[in-house]
Amino acid sequence: MSKHPLILRAGALALAGALLALSWTWFPLCYRDSLPAAAPASLPAGPFVALTFDDGPRSTTTTTLLDGLSQRGVHATFFVIGENVQGNEELLIRMEREGHQIGLHTFHHKSLALVGGADFYAEVDQLRETLKSLLDQESYMLRPPYGMITPANRARAGAPIILWSVDPEDWSDQDTPRQVSVILDNTQDGSIILLHDIYPSSVDTALQVVDALMAQGYKFVTVEELFAVRGVTPENGKEYRKLPPG
Repeated sequence: MSKHPLILRAGALALAGALLALSWTWFPLCYRDSLPAAAPASLPAGPFVALTFDDGPRSTTTTTLLDGLSQRGVHATFFVIGENVQGNEELLIRMEREGHQIGLHTFHHKSLALVGGADFYAEVDQLRETLKSLLDQESYMLRPPYGMITPANRARAGAPIILWSVDPEDWSDQDTPRQVSVILDNTQDGSIILLHDIYPSSVDTALQVVDALMAQGYKFVTVEELFAVRGVTPENGKEYRKLPPG
């Protein structure tokens, strides 16, 4: 978890509690770190959804996406590839600064169902160390490419394994209307939505989905915020596809 955003959020909680009621997207982390667990009545009303992006960052599409999310006051989770970090360091720093969560998607996008110990280090731990050297964050959740991982690699992960419950397969076409329809038809309270921030059409899809779901009353949170608002402690090596209420 990033240290600087927590300090800012804790300060905001102490100095302006009323502001938190207006800025709900900041609330789950503040709630987890600053309020007793026995105060569920203070939680903002749902429904909640986590919007996640794989395979980035990419300077063109990810920048456009971050601009759109910032305009809407929305936080998302980015599972990044190590190969794409070099040259895009400022994008990752911006993600962290603007309250987004950053996670691991391996260094070379290799299937974690096909690699062993040394190769697992090259794919996961190397990326983890790369991000630690760049960001003010120590722990990172893991999304295995293709959603595939062996039991042995789950044990090696040293991180919760985040899959998804809504997948429009945006990699398969450039059809934004179709993708939007699939997401809106399948999203429920606690859903984790999978998209990729490397396709312009997927960025269009994401922003249209945000607008449509916000109009329905959904609140967008990062994956770690979704855990916090559900009162669930993520466990290393355990797979999560969604976090519904109750």
